[in-house]
Order: sequence, then structure tokens, then C-alpha cells
Amino acid sequence: MVPSNSLILFICSFSLFFLLVIGRKELALETSEEEAHHYHTLHLSSFFPSSVCNLSIKGDKKRGSLEVVHKHGPCSKFNKDMVKPLTVEETITQDQLRVDSIKARLTINTWKKDILDSKTTLPAKSGSTIGSGNYIVTIGLGTPKKDLSLIFDTGSDLTWTQCQPCAVYCYSQQDPIFASSMSTTYTNISCTSNECSGLASATGHTPRCISSTCVYAIQYGDKSFTVGFFGKEKLTITSQDVIDGFFFGCGQNNQGLFHGAAGLLGLGHDKLSFVSQTANKYGKVFSYCLPSKSSSIGYLTFGISGVPSNVKYTPFSNKNSLYGLELLAMYVGGTKLAISPMVFTTSGMIIDSGTVITRLPPTAYSALSKAFRAQMTQYPLTRPVSLFDTCYDLSNFQTVSVPKIGVLWGGNTYVDVPISGIFIVKDISQVCLAFAANEYDSDVGIWGNTQQKTQAIVYDVGGGKIGFASGGCA
Repeated sequence: MVPSNSLILFICSFSLFFLLVIGRKELALETSEEEAHHYHTLHLSSFFPSSVCNLSIKGDKKRGSLEVVHKHGPCSKFNKDMVKPLTVEETITQDQLRVDSIKARLTINTWKKDILDSKTTLPAKSGSTIGSGNYIVTIGLGTPKKDLSLIFDTGSDLTWTQCQPCAVYCYSQQDPIFASSMSTTYTNISCTSNECSGLASATGHTPRCISSTCVYAIQYGDKSFTVGFFGKEKLTITSQDVIDGFFFGCGQNNQGLFHGAAGLLGLGHDKLSFVSQTANKYGKVFSYCLPSKSSSIGYLTFGISGVPSNVKYTPFSNKNSLYGLELLAMYVGGTKLAISPMVFTTSGMIIDSGTVITRLPPTAYSALSKAFRAQMTQYPLTRPVSLFDTCYDLSNFQTVSVPKIGVLWGGNTYVDVPISGIFIVKDISQVCLAFAANEYDSDVGIWGNTQQKTQAIVYDVGGGKIGFASGGCA
């Protein structure tokens, strides 16, 4: 039977109608999926750490890898009476001191004035600190090996620890203070050595001499300091990763709120930094992942073997031994913010493991905050906390839909900020956007450790690039 013309017309019309309906549904589905792609769905219970340590870790546990723990969490061995958790306000107060220190370091040489008097001692400054220094790794030093918990810091070059006999002063630390006289592999460095001369660039201060032994001094921009003998020792990362003849500071006068840590592991790129001293072994490559919560474990891994396959690289520049990045643009919920590129060019940007909160030029922060608020109107704003002015009361919610925040780095490298890096929480009634404004657009921007959480951050110092990879740790 041959279909009539009217039946053919009906079938064609129905087919067209069907295609239009399906097309509209598909378009709506695509729009919905696209919108969902630009948002996180967050359960509010995820804001708070567990009371027990989560031992899962994604780092390379065999070679050149250290566990990274938060000193206030259940994974830390620190005595809670010695290292008391800080409030949000206290954290920001100390963080601002670190920011001020970095700004001073990148301006005139006033921060480089000589800090030693004739007795190589310094006055203690009440409340002095190098920043919150939340993340700790444990290394072995000496023979026999003594384990020491050190703050790891990409903003510093010289590695140092407190040493007996503490000729002037040592602050309280969790581990026994290192006794160089009890180690069979310790050696003092001569004043006439090239390494002693190299301290000037690594510390910003001219080294001194006591009985032909080289004496180092570091004063951080907030007036914390360490002074002591410059030495050489065996350093142990793992049983398979041992560095002989490692140059470090053996502190005899150390003051400031170093939070119970035994000292500092310097991961800058000066010749005396850990990165440069171990270049033959690890190729000037290291990576770390900071856990999302204080109850989880991250890692610090040395060498190319710890680099994930999904890493995206951006070039870095040398800013006085700090790691400078080029920030091109920012996005909220998939929409590019209307910020002139000159704003980021004027300020510049560094990435720093010791600064807690990212600092942006005020023009950029204003655009970020405005766009974020516009996409969070379903949640009630509440009173500010410290320098955070975009805060929400989420007491009546179980989940929250949060616009993704993205950044475009030099080389057109786009990276989303992990959800754990978007908020800082005082309590459930004050959940704040975890970015802050500098005082002036000309102040250097700092990409802080809150915005780095759960990402594998890869420093290929020899290659002049820094990488970001999602899903580095929990």
C-alpha cells in the first residue's frame, strides 16, 4: 500500500516536532550539565577534620618521599600543650607577618641590614613568628640518625635546626635537640670556604667567624631569627635516600614562635638550598601535596618519580630566590572576571608553601568577591571574620553548591582551585571566602597554601616550571 500525501505530510510534521522537542531537551540537558560542570556540591560535614588520622597517602612511599602532616592534627606527634591550635584570627595575624616579610624581601635591601652584634646575639621580639608553619616533615640527621620535625618552606633557602649546647638560647621543641658532638659525621665549616661565602645570598646576611668556624645568621622579616654554626652532616630522607655532606645551620641562638618544630627545611633555589645541594640525586625536582584536613596526610617527594601524569606546567621566574608565577586571569563559575591584565602584571605573583591565604591585588579581589557573592545569593551573608569580608551562615544547610574558582597561569595553563581551597571556616555560622586583598595593587600577590591543598604541586627548578595536578592527596 502506497501512503497518501497527507499521511506523508503528517509523518514529516510529527518527525520535525519530535526532533525539535528532543533537541530542546538535549539543549536543556547540555546547559544543565555545563552549569553543573562549573559548581562544586559540598557536604558541610567535610569542613571539619576527623579526630583520628587518615593514613592513606598517594605519594611515592619508597624513594625520596616524606609524609607531610599538619602540626595541629591527629597525625602529628606534637604535644598539644606545646603546640596549641590557633583560631582563625590568630592564624591570619601570624600569616600577615609572613606576608609583610615577603613584601620587605622583594623591596629595598632594608631587610638585609646586619643583625649580629659583637656577641652574635639578638634581642627577642614578643610575638615574632615566621608565619603559621603548619606543615611538618620528619628527616634524619647525623650518625647515629636522629629524627627531626622540620617546617618545609619554599620561601627559604638554608636548612637549619637547633643544636646543643644552645650557647645562647633554644626555644621548646618536640624532638630532642640535635647534639652535633654526638654525631660521628658532623663537621664545622671553615670561614675561608666557598660555602661560607655562599651564606650571604642564602640568608641575606654576611657570615661571621668564631675561632675559624663559619657562623650563619638568618633574620626573617618579622624579626624571628636563628644564629649558629655552619656545618656539614649526613641527612637521611629514607633508608634508601641518604645525602652525605649536607650543609646546614646548627642553631645556637634561636628565637621566635617556631611552634615546637626543630627547625626548617629550605626548598628555595639558592645554591645552598636543599634543592640545589641534592641536584645530582633528584635533578632539582620536587613535589608536594598538602592534605585537605589536619586529620589527613600529604607528601613531599624529591625527584621525577613523584610527578603525576596529569600535571599542567606554567613557567616560573626567580624573585629573590622565591618562585614567581604569571597570573593572567581568574574565573568564577566558568565566567572570566573583568580584570585588566595590567593589574596582575603590576603586582606580580609568587607561590609560597608557608603563606596560608592567597593575597590578591585589591582590584582583582574586589572582582572575585563580587562575582562569588552574585553566584551564592541563596545563602545568607554574615559578619566578617578578620580580613575575610565574604562570609556565610550555613547553619541551616546540609549541602552547599559552590561556584568553581579558576586561574589562568602563564603559558595559558588553566587550573581550578580545589574545593578545599575556597573556604576558611571559623564555625558553621561563619564560612568565608578564603582569599584576601593586599593593601595596594602594586603589592606582590601570593598564592597561599590553602589554595594548594589536595593538588600535587611540582617544582621543576632545572626546567624553570611549576606544575599543578588535581587529586594529589585527600
